[in-house]
Amino acid sequence: MKKILYSLYGVIIIGIIICILNSGIFNSENSNAIAAGEKVYQKQCLICHGENGKGEGKNAGTAINNQRYLNAVSNKDIYNSVKFGREGTAMPSYGPRLSEDELNNVVAFIKNWQTQEIEFDVPKKITGDSLNGEKLYNISCINCHGEAGSGKPKMGTALSNPQYLKYTTDKQIWIGTAYGREDTRMGPSLKGLDGVRQLKKQEISDIVSYIRSIKVKQKSHNDYLEP
Repeated sequence: MKKILYSLYGVIIIGIIICILNSGIFNSENSNAIAAGEKVYQKQCLICHGENGKGEGKNAGTAINNQRYLNAVSNKDIYNSVKFGREGTAMPSYGPRLSEDELNNVVAFIKNWQTQEIEFDVPKKITGDSLNGEKLYNISCINCHGEAGSGKPKMGTALSNPQYLKYTTDKQIWIGTAYGREDTRMGPSLKGLDGVRQLKKQEISDIVSYIRSIKVKQKSHNDYLEP
């Protein structure tokens, strides 16, 4: 008898869950967040990132509406980028300007641009030779991302920026380098893809290692200059 009751309870619980999912409650909440986030985006972000998020704004702004980028980042990653910004660049910190609801809403709006699910072939462990990575960087990346990752407006992200390095994982840097971002200047670099650069997986890992080493070099240089 108990087994029958437990089975009955299980069926009832499953039925309740299905009803809740089909009720559209969660979809409604997400739709409201997206709509609210669009208003925040238009007021705060459009001037740089553009109406369509393609980096077509009046001021310098990264293209954030492309599937390779959106598949490589989580909601939390976008949240950190918006909240903490990038010091020394045109991307300010919105933490002091926006409430938590506004931050989460604009994240929902941006993430809603994702329409595809992309599987990236990434090494399980990303380690490399930073010296070789520097050589490869100076051949393949410096024209857009600048010397030592300093960045160039309307051309390439500042890779040595402390917030970029803090809130971007090695995997994300590897994906960005290997697969690029469609409809932008950043073409793919992984061998076998359609980019001009045809780098092996290990060479891309070397570049990632170099990018990670930039802040160490800069810190050492600053320490040397201090009295």
